[in-house]
Amino acid sequence: MREVTSHVHSKGEKAMIHEPGPDDTDLQRRSVLQAAGITIAGGLAASAIPAALAAQGPAVKGAAARALGSIGGRLRGVQHFGLTVQNMDRAFEFYTEVLGGTEVMRDGDFYGERIHNTLLTDQVIESRARKVNPLTMGIPDLRSGAQRLDVRFVQFDNVVIELLQYRDSEQPAGSGNAFAEPLDHMSPAFPRMMHICFHIRDEVDFNQFIADLEAESARRGMNHVRANRVLTVTSEEQRRSAPIEANSNGITEGKSNGWRLIYCKGCEGEQLEFVQALGPVKRVFDGALEARKRLVSSA
Repeated sequence: MREVTSHVHSKGEKAMIHEPGPDDTDLQRRSVLQAAGITIAGGLAASAIPAALAAQGPAVKGAAARALGSIGGRLRGVQHFGLTVQNMDRAFEFYTEVLGGTEVMRDGDFYGERIHNTLLTDQVIESRARKVNPLTMGIPDLRSGAQRLDVRFVQFDNVVIELLQYRDSEQPAGSGNAFAEPLDHMSPAFPRMMHICFHIRDEVDFNQFIADLEAESARRGMNHVRANRVLTVTSEEQRRSAPIEANSNGITEGKSNGWRLIYCKGCEGEQLEFVQALGPVKRVFDGALEARKRLVSSA
């Protein structure tokens, strides 16, 4: 289903409203449901769908299953990864000018009860359970407009990254100070910790790529951008002076044979990963993708 996003003001509030737009898939789904005698608006239970479609052909049942069946059958995949940043302009520069993404859109100054509830309900409930001021937990007050939210979307070849900045209302968008203090403990071993992984092209020299990434980031004053080394180092000086061959870990055995990777911090201190998938492991992933496509097309 195509999703059209618009933003409207209501009593000073800027909120997100989603309106569905029909496309070929939607038309097909509607015709399937009509043929099966299913009235969604009437609130018919999903459990009745299989029986209603029992007499239909495989194509009809497959389309209906994608529309109303399993949870996974109703998804189109990963649309974007979101990253809350301390400095929007710096992060945008890193993901577009350094890593080469392209801007999709930017919007912002979001505040009001609707967007506050949309994003923060669980955190507000938690603060009440703990009997503490929400601000002490880093929960912005979008409801009153004391804090605002700005977003920018950056497109890469196969996924979008959304940059988000929460700021006090008097702070300028983009270059203003963030509302909350950034986390200091960013070990990938923490539960709930996530990372963004970038796929390096097959023909690229991985080790040289990491060297160039660090040099370009340093030139721009992005001192957080630091990749790990496969050698044991105990200081930043040792890390910088390690030979270029230590910039990546190439795996040559087991199921991951052909996988090359390194972890790296981004300009905001966020956890990144860079990988190449060559040889046997490339065939494994390529085969899995083709199998997934066949599964989805035949459902």
